[in-house]
Amino acid sequence: MTTAPPTTDLSADEARRIVLRAQGFLGTPDRRAGVRGVLRHLGAVQLDTISVLARSHELIPYARLGAVGRKSVEAAYWTASPLGASPDRPHAFEYWSHAACILPIEEWPHFAFRRRAYRGRPHWNHQLPDGTYDQVIKQLRTEGPLTATELGGAKKTSEWWDWSGTKVAVERALMYGEVVCVERRGWKRVYDLAERAVPADLLHDELDDAECLRRLVRLAGQALGVGTRADIADYHRLKGDQVDAVIADSGLVPVTVEGWGKPAWADPAALETAPRGRHRTTLLSPFDSLIWERARTERIFGFIHRLEAYVPKPKRVHGYFAMPVLAGGRLVGRVDPAREGGTLVARQVTVDGPKAVPAVAQALVEAASWVDCTDIRVERVDSPDLREPLVKALADL
Repeated sequence: MTTAPPTTDLSADEARRIVLRAQGFLGTPDRRAGVRGVLRHLGAVQLDTISVLARSHELIPYARLGAVGRKSVEAAYWTASPLGASPDRPHAFEYWSHAACILPIEEWPHFAFRRRAYRGRPHWNHQLPDGTYDQVIKQLRTEGPLTATELGGAKKTSEWWDWSGTKVAVERALMYGEVVCVERRGWKRVYDLAERAVPADLLHDELDDAECLRRLVRLAGQALGVGTRADIADYHRLKGDQVDAVIADSGLVPVTVEGWGKPAWADPAALETAPRGRHRTTLLSPFDSLIWERARTERIFGFIHRLEAYVPKPKRVHGYFAMPVLAGGRLVGRVDPAREGGTLVARQVTVDGPKAVPAVAQALVEAASWVDCTDIRVERVDSPDLREPLVKALADL
């Protein structure tokens, strides 16, 4: 392996292609590694409650691998692999990274710095009744993996924030690392004791903060390909000064990128060969790590995107869950999808000119097939003159 020079100058186009390859959108996808390979490659897959075509953690591998079975996605994350006479070894755990994320199980030791930080400060404004925390731990030890409801109740009222004492206790135990989320069941977290769920060789907080941070900065750089200090910090929601303290020893190398205006760092392996290969054409979850940071998305793709699910309907510009369309290494449009029985409904479509119409149509057809929709209905196209070409392109596929 060759060693990258201390400083490399990248054009904006070179940086964009490095990013696309690092994120799994340029080149032949590693289908043999499958969903687990995507998780290990990205280092974090964000979870979110919104489900339109599918939940975001399903959309992430779909965007890279194509129409992978949705049940197999869940199984890949949460089904343990038998190791002969040894206990089954889980592949993933859920914890706070960029947000609530699915993380590779081998990274458990590297979040020790965050577990220590959580233990060292108070949390939320929720009151925790005396004895509740100990009771939750005792119940999990006795009864095995349980949801918050099975532990005694998730909420006191129908308000989403009005957690029961049990829910507060088990979430606090998760942040501390005494409890781990081992799967999602009907979107509910299933909790178990970390001592039972995490492999013994990984179950420790022995790494000091600097070693944890070096690893996460390195992982972020590898997943991003190239990024600014802010990009790298945002990936696992580190602080800027935490990145500054370790980046020189992280293995990343300093580079300059045309038009970025800020120092950047790259994975040296990403600089060794020019990114080449087939581009994916796909719809992207707004929570996809390729685009989850707005400023980075604008800088790399010249594409302004906002999640409008929490914006009042009259103020929405592109729709409730507008999904960017990636094609040819560019973001060429948006689709705000919905499902009505066996029909995928494109409630609102934005197309970046006539040349992008075939790519948007291709992305819609593949997504419809993936979620078992046999028809596609286009309701609104922001450029009315592109509506007929889009409908025709869909009919031709």
